[in-house]
Amino acid sequence: MTKIAIVYFSASGHTQQVAEAVAEGARSVVGTEVSMLRIVGEDIKDGRWNNDGIIAELNAADGIIFGTPTYMGGYSAQFKAFIDACGGIWYHQGWKDKVGAGFTHSQGLSGDKLNTLAGLVINAMQHSMIWVGTGLMPQGATPEKINRLSSYSGAMSQSNMDQANIGDGDRETAVLLGKRVAETTVRWNR
Repeated sequence: MTKIAIVYFSASGHTQQVAEAVAEGARSVVGTEVSMLRIVGEDIKDGRWNNDGIIAELNAADGIIFGTPTYMGGYSAQFKAFIDACGGIWYHQGWKDKVGAGFTHSQGLSGDKLNTLAGLVINAMQHSMIWVGTGLMPQGATPEKINRLSSYSGAMSQSNMDQANIGDGDRETAVLLGKRVAETTVRWNR
């Protein structure tokens, strides 16, 4: 069984919706087991994140998909605390050759989401992971279109302040990312 872990932070619930869509896509691949691991503020004490259960799940996974909202042009502080807490794993190259991918959400059409995804890519590269992008050509710029925000390095989604849910196109983009990561991880681990 190929194990995919989705580790993410969500404050308003939008990034949670993206994570659920990514999980749906990953679960659609036969022989894939998916775990959803939510970063929560309660795991941060004196500025340091710690949750041994989440770390154990990530260490056991064949592929890790990272997700964070974009706040002020980068990771959420909660997600950055998680990233920083993984320094010991980096030092021992514990995630070397695991498949990695990422997603982000913001209210702005740009919101500098690309900077957030670039940070996720760089983090994965420092861990010597194998990064998987969307592999999706944009089908248009309207909310129902796949990859409407033209992102290749990871899934991007956007919703206005008054929208409770992510749009159909962004949701489908996330589903397709999850499926692609799972398929790639299955092939990589043969």
